Amino acid sequence: MKKIIEKYITNMPSLPTTVTKVMEICEDRTSAPADLNRIISMDPVLMGRVMQLINSAFYGRPNKITSLVRAIILLGLNTVKNLALSTAVLGSLPENRADGALNMEGFWEHSLCTAVIAKKIASATDVDPKLQDEYFIAGLLHDIGKIPLSEALAPEYLAVISKADIEHSNLVEAEDRLLGFEHQQIGALIADHWKIEGAIRDSILHHHDSGDYDGEFKKLVYTIAVSDYASLYLERGFAGNRYPKEPPQRIYEELGIGFSDIEAFSSDIRTEIDKARVFLSLS
Repeated sequence: MKKIIEKYITNMPSLPTTVTKVMEICEDRTSAPADLNRIISMDPVLMGRVMQLINSAFYGRPNKITSLVRAIILLGLNTVKNLALSTAVLGSLPENRADGALNMEGFWEHSLCTAVIAKKIASATDVDPKLQDEYFIAGLLHDIGKIPLSEALAPEYLAVISKADIEHSNLVEAEDRLLGFEHQQIGALIADHWKIEGAIRDSILHHHDSGDYDGEFKKLVYTIAVSDYASLYLERGFAGNRYPKEPPQRIYEELGIGFSDIEAFSSDIRTEIDKARVFLSLS
C-alpha cells in the first residue's frame, strides 16, 4: 500500500520555480528585501496572492500596502516567504474527491484551528513577531500526509478511522497497526517532494511523537504538537482522530504554557479562523 502512496506523491505537481527561488533567497542571510521583491515580481499570480494576504483581515493592517517591497520590509523576509510557500502548497494539492475517506471541509477546519492556536502560542511565548507566521504555516500543513491516504487509499483509510473510533484509540496507532505506516511519515514524503525543509518538515513528521523529538526546532515542533491536540480537544473540524493522545506534560513546561492558558484564549479562535480562511480561498 505504501507504494501506491509513494506513486501518488511522485505524481503531485512540483512547487513553482519562483517559490523555490524565494525559499533559497530567504535561506541566504545576505539577502535583502530587494532580492525577494525581484523574484516575486516575476510571478504576477504569486505576487497577487501575497499582496491579497498581506492586505487581508488576517493581518488587520490599518492602511493598505500597495508596494511589495514595502510589505517585505514591514513583515520581514520570513513572513513573506511563508505566505508564498503556503499559497503555492495549497494550490498544488489535488482537488478534493467526493469519495475520499475524510470530509475535507472538516479537515481544513481542523488545520486552520491548529494553525491559529500555534500562532497564538508563539505570541504568548514571546516568539519574534516576524517568525510567528512560520508557526501558523506549520500548523496549517501539519496533517497534509492524510490527504494521499484519504484520496489514494480511501476504503483502507476509512477502515482505519472507523477502527480507531470503535476502539477509542489514537488514530496514529491504528494507522501503524492496519497500514504499517503513519500519516506524519507520508507528510514528510510530501515535504521532501516539495523540498520543504527545517522546522516545518520536522513539525509534519514529529507532531505525534514530540516527546521523543530532540532536534533543532523543538519550540516549533512542540507548539504544533500542543496545538494539534488543543484543536482536537476543542472539536474544531475533524481530521479522523477522535481520541488523541495528549503531549507529555514536559512539552508544556518547556514551552512555558499550560493547557488552561490555551483554553483562556480559545474564545476568539472562531474569529481568527474566519480571518485565516483567506489562505484557503487563494488556493
